[in-house]
Amino acid sequence: MSGALLVAGTTSDAGKSVVTAGICRWLAREGVSVAPFKAQNMSNNAGVTPAGLEMGRAQIVQARAARVTPDVRMNPVLLKPESDMRSQVVLLGRAEPELTALGWRERKPALWPHVREALHSLMEAYDVVVIEGAGSPAEVNLRESDIVNMRVAREVQASVLLAADIDRGGAFAHLLGTWHCLIPEERALLRGFI
Repeated sequence: MSGALLVAGTTSDAGKSVVTAGICRWLAREGVSVAPFKAQNMSNNAGVTPAGLEMGRAQIVQARAARVTPDVRMNPVLLKPESDMRSQVVLLGRAEPELTALGWRERKPALWPHVREALHSLMEAYDVVVIEGAGSPAEVNLRESDIVNMRVAREVQASVLLAADIDRGGAFAHLLGTWHCLIPEERALLRGFI
């Protein structure tokens, strides 16, 4: 088994983190060399790696589920909210004041090369990389600046699973609406719904 799998969600809090951790553990139990990846995470719930670098706690849990050492390549960009209008940018485990000072649309082009390099580095080191998306891949107003959902999937031709939270109501409409908002190239990567 080799390649990449993206766990995307119809919304934030659709269960992507837990599903990603579960898939990582299942693959590890099957003897597959697996690593988690989330290009960009927004959370103040961060942890410190054995190397002394900062990354999202969800990716630390996912790394443990995969039975590997947490590595900042698994979460190259961490945004730590400081107010309603400002987030500290942590790039590959270290705070980056210059990137923090930029507006979020201006910083995306500067972040993508780091995301891409981290992803390809993990793809070379592991048999499978299980990617967690963020928010929804169907936010068409954000497609051009996407560095975490379908752009990542297209970069490595990842199979995509789309998750919805049935407890929120409207799960089937969320799944169908998301599918309709994807471009044909993205729909071709979709393998199933959760």
